[in-house]
Amino acid sequence: MSLTSVLSSLFGGRAKPKPRTVPAGTVVYAIGDIHGRLDKLLPLEGMIEADAATRASTRKVLVYLGDYVDRGPSSQGVIEHLSLSRPAGFEVVYLAGNHERLMLDFLEDPENAGPWLANGGLPTLASYGLPAGERKELSQADVLRLQDGLRMLLPSRHRTFLKNLRFRHQEGDFLFVHAGIRPGVDLAAQTEDDMIWIRQPFLTSNKDHGVVVVHGHTVTEEPEFRPNRIGIDTGAYASGVLTALVIEGGQVGVIQTSP
Repeated sequence: MSLTSVLSSLFGGRAKPKPRTVPAGTVVYAIGDIHGRLDKLLPLEGMIEADAATRASTRKVLVYLGDYVDRGPSSQGVIEHLSLSRPAGFEVVYLAGNHERLMLDFLEDPENAGPWLANGGLPTLASYGLPAGERKELSQADVLRLQDGLRMLLPSRHRTFLKNLRFRHQEGDFLFVHAGIRPGVDLAAQTEDDMIWIRQPFLTSNKDHGVVVVHGHTVTEEPEFRPNRIGIDTGAYASGVLTALVIEGGQVGVIQTSP
């Protein structure tokens, strides 16, 4: 699917507020939650490279919003790809999602493995060569065995990639995080937990955050545009639609894979 223009100037109607912009000469792409869909990530990156080649901006930034693992079939392949390669000529930013946090917690504390195994961790284990069956059938001994197995099979490069993920990135009037921010809290004081986990009160807040927050984490059928936020998690692991947001100046567009 080719680039779809969303708005001629972001939220620039009614009283004509000053448009939100990224720095001059910069085009920014943000990719929503991948969740093990390497088969969707690779073509989307190709579409982004093709789109960037048509633009006058000389600075190209690609932000991945986190949740690279779990639920989909190829978590290992996604991390392998992201840890080894990046589109030529792009500045690349990798943000942390809650699923990367859950995976790291599993590696360090199997006593609290339940949240990860219940939220898509089993397909990730299988992608690393550790099929685990059904979560309800796993004993604590099984969990310890799987933890030991993942520690052995997880390349050190993958673990380094996961541990070095950032929690936020800002370009001009746009703040990129995985899940959102806590309304009413200064941007500099936002917690890591909120940036990777929050839903409410962020999703229903009409507060002007001083920036437009670009996020994933909460699945919607179509990208969701609000005056204070843009959500681009279109549930690729199930829908097959992986979404990228494009921002150049005050112009905003969307690139998506087909289902």
